[in-house]
Amino acid sequence: MKSLRELFRIGPGPSSSHTMGPQRAALELIRRAPHADHYHVTLYGSLALTGKGHLTDVIIEKTFSPKPCVITMNVNETMAHPNTMQLSAYDAQDQLLCAMTVYSVGGGAIEIEGETSTEGKDIYPHRSLDAILRYCEEKQIDLVRYVDEVEGEAINDYLNDILIQMCKTVDTGLNTAGILPGRLKMERIARSLLSEAITCEGSEKEKLLLSAYAYAASEENAAGGMTVTAPTLGSSGLLPALLYYYYYDCKMQREQLVNGLKIAGLIGNLIKQNATISGAQGGCQAEIGAACSMGAAMVAYLMGLNSEQIEYAAEMGIEHHLGLTCDPVGGYVMIPCIERNAVCALRAIDAAILAKHLRKVHKNRVSFDMVVETMNKTGKKLPIELKESALGGLASVIKI
Repeated sequence: MKSLRELFRIGPGPSSSHTMGPQRAALELIRRAPHADHYHVTLYGSLALTGKGHLTDVIIEKTFSPKPCVITMNVNETMAHPNTMQLSAYDAQDQLLCAMTVYSVGGGAIEIEGETSTEGKDIYPHRSLDAILRYCEEKQIDLVRYVDEVEGEAINDYLNDILIQMCKTVDTGLNTAGILPGRLKMERIARSLLSEAITCEGSEKEKLLLSAYAYAASEENAAGGMTVTAPTLGSSGLLPALLYYYYYDCKMQREQLVNGLKIAGLIGNLIKQNATISGAQGGCQAEIGAACSMGAAMVAYLMGLNSEQIEYAAEMGIEHHLGLTCDPVGGYVMIPCIERNAVCALRAIDAAILAKHLRKVHKNRVSFDMVVETMNKTGKKLPIELKESALGGLASVIKI
């Protein structure tokens, strides 16, 4: 597995695979052909089917600007990867200077066909949570110490920057009103939800606060604002909502929250390594399911639970999203994505609470590693209509 730096990335919304990935691909082509006169990009699969709603064309044109770029959406040809793009650079005489076939593999990461991955080296010696837990037991260390041992002290500063950006994203979302871009004409409601929360008491207030924070981050992402892959941008409202709540409402220390991000990142890394975090490959179970698993593990850690309880929380977080479809209406990261982030932020806390008590009375028969394997197999069997294509599910029922 690679560093947590490869999992948590700061960038523009609304989609890590549809905006961040293509942006990185375009920048790489510019680096390889700095004197190009113009460009051509062909998008395939999910990138073609939902590229307009995810602003893929906008980010590519902006990256190549002021030089012109022709973008073609090819929805008929099936490629090796559902998020495939072909990029070409030409000189003023229309002679080809450079061409690349690039896969946007989720979370802002890209792979170039025929080339060794540039996404960073594998630094983690273990590939499963079971192996990590055995190692930690032998060494008598917890999961945070394990991440520190692999990543080194510098990861603290990096994750602190990630925490700051997540809170900024929530803040911006809470203080911005208006209509989100696109044909859905959806109104931002995070600020209104926050006002509703202030009028409530007890657990209802807690749930509405968390929902307001999740809406704030997700709405900001949908508007193309700066946010953090967690593990993707489609699921980037869940972790920021939890962290914002524990920092501002529960007054938890920043150092503790950074450690919580290490736990969440470790879980996300394992899912990315052994399955996928791409909605185009695995459906929304790979995005919001993964995020819920990460959030549940983080909350379990912040509650002071042990490694076995953390594993149980992470397992529940993803198990009960198995088969979840990715069916963005109109190709936008709005319906059902925004509401789903709020719902699953609450579910992450529920999973941690259940894990705290269930693990005291029995050992979970289904391990985290088993669920990740199941999610991977399930994602491969989902039809393309239910994997970020806007061809099925809610996307086929709600007309815009």
